[in-house]
Amino acid sequence: MTRSGDDLSQGMSALVTGGSRGLGLLIAGQLAGRGCEVTILARDAEELGRAMGWTHRRTGRTVRAVVCDVRDEGAVTAAVDEAAATHGGLDVVIANAGVIQVAPAETAGSRAFHDAMATIFDGTLYTCLAALPHLRRSPHGGRLGLIGSVGALVSPPHLVPYSCAKAAVRALGEGLQAEFGGQAEEEYAWFSTLSGTPVLSMDAERAAEKVVQAVERRRTRAVLTPAARLASLAHGVAPTATTRATGLAARTLPHPPADDQPHPLRQGHALGSPRTPWRRALNKAGRALNDRAAHRYNQRTPGPPTSA
Repeated sequence: MTRSGDDLSQGMSALVTGGSRGLGLLIAGQLAGRGCEVTILARDAEELGRAMGWTHRRTGRTVRAVVCDVRDEGAVTAAVDEAAATHGGLDVVIANAGVIQVAPAETAGSRAFHDAMATIFDGTLYTCLAALPHLRRSPHGGRLGLIGSVGALVSPPHLVPYSCAKAAVRALGEGLQAEFGGQAEEEYAWFSTLSGTPVLSMDAERAAEKVVQAVERRRTRAVLTPAARLASLAHGVAPTATTRATGLAARTLPHPPADDQPHPLRQGHALGSPRTPWRRALNKAGRALNDRAAHRYNQRTPGPPTSA
């Protein structure tokens, strides 16, 4: 990859929330591979331990791991300040922590919306507010990356809590860019990506690399997939038609239970097989792909992840 004077380099310090698995783990690996001193935050200590081993096997470098629930503002502030003190400052911060609940809104209930906002938006907000003073002091020009989603532009059926929270992240990113854009030491990057959605996605390795490249190049916004670009364009040109199209898509998805009560959401790997034969076939194929990725990128408990 062609390097420029603004590229991330040896000795720069970085922090990634939700860095113990999935896209966050891959972003941390990309940063470590570029020579950054990396701190990863996540709630699960055991998962963080596996992530440290994964990163060392992948890059030959050791990352710091800090147990932190991004829904707790005090814990986030303490973790960010500790990382800055350990490394003599912070140069790059990626707010990646998130959660996806897949269910009709009436089935998920209001709790799912509160949980999505607490993890996705509040976690991002707390990270931004804690990081800004340190990033302003970075001699390399601080860089802040917020991981968004096409769901912030078009709300897919059965992903409404997620989309609401990502829309708030989008507004936060655009607001920060408007306030601080144009100042080299206070540039902010906002990313729109399908990488975390269960509907349309791109290779996680490639997504992580593109996110880090966008941070390196100080891009204001990076839309990673053709589907996301198409959705953004469609919603901008014909928002009513786009909403109707998502409504038609919703008709192909399972209907909520008939008891009109919110139901607890469960992890995807804990669910049984669908009753309909064609859905069972899709489920089996999808699970095979997802299980391989989940094991590879530390999203499953049994055994340590394997390096790709």
